Amino acid sequence: MRKLINIGVLVLTFQLAAFGCSGDKTEETKEPAKDTKQVVQTPDENRMDYRHPIRDKSNPIVTLETNFGNLTLELYRDVAPAHADSFLARTKDGFYSSTIFHRVRKNFVIQGGNALAAGKERVKYTLESEVNDLPHKEGTMSMARANDPNSAKTQFFVCLTRNTSIAWLDGKYTNFGQLIKGYDVLQKISDVPVGPSKWLPNEVSQPVEEVKLIKAYHSDAEGNPAGL
Repeated sequence: MRKLINIGVLVLTFQLAAFGCSGDKTEETKEPAKDTKQVVQTPDENRMDYRHPIRDKSNPIVTLETNFGNLTLELYRDVAPAHADSFLARTKDGFYSSTIFHRVRKNFVIQGGNALAAGKERVKYTLESEVNDLPHKEGTMSMARANDPNSAKTQFFVCLTRNTSIAWLDGKYTNFGQLIKGYDVLQKISDVPVGPSKWLPNEVSQPVEEVKLIKAYHSDAEGNPAGL
């Protein structure tokens, strides 16, 4: 009996250690448990009209133009300056344009920024963890990484809800932004059919038809290009 208990503990430990979100082919965000009971929901307002309150008016805003519509997000430079500045810099230099969301996990996350999936050169740097006390919830933008907390590069994910698996991310992954407009688009992307993943073995999460990130740009809160 003791041997069986020890094996169970080892399996659970392995599952938790594998829960990485990252920026290379092996980077991912795995659920530590199958329980997807939702404990917090987005407000009941029409998703097309809903606007999440801006946290800090001095924070930069970016818009991700996809083939499903636009996602406009506030970057939390006030709590995660290196992550926010890196994302904004890669947005301005065109890194995120002409990429894809290579991973869609219902009731969990959509994930993009994979340089290999887009045929782009990976960045030469990694970002040190800027874990903060902000919770992960529907629309939260957080940075993917490998097991090393300081291994984040360009891959990011946007949470689809708030449940026990999402809550597990709190205090472990760097929450560096929030969707302020485009909750209807996020829902549409979360509903796309998926098949076996080329990037994550044994996971069914790759959209059957590409979810394209056509263009990323610095914008205002309504998604208009900044400075115009």
